[in-house]
Amino acid sequence: MHLLVSYDLSDDRRRSRLAKGLSGFLTRVQMSVFEGELPDQRLEDLLGLIDSEIDPSEDSVRIYRLCRRCVTALEIKGLGMAIGPEGDEIV
Repeated sequence: MHLLVSYDLSDDRRRSRLAKGLSGFLTRVQMSVFEGELPDQRLEDLLGLIDSEIDPSEDSVRIYRLCRRCVTALEIKGLGMAIGPEGDEIV
C-alpha cells in the first residue's frame, strides 16, 4: 500500500525519534511528511512505532492510505519529489 504520514509533535526529542523511526519505513518528502510503499505486513510495525513515540494528548499524526490513481495524480509545486507507486523517487 502507498502511505503518506504527516505529524505535528510538540516535543523536539519525540519528534526526532519519530522521524528517525519513520525513515526506516518511508521516504521523507518534507520536514514532517513521509511517503512511500509499505507492504501490508509492515503496517502494524509502523503503527506500533508511532504509538510508542507520541503523546496522544499533545501530538498529532495523520496516516493517509493512497490508491494507485491518487499517487499518480500527485502535483508538486516548487521543490520536491514524487514517490511512485512502487516506492521509487520520481524527479
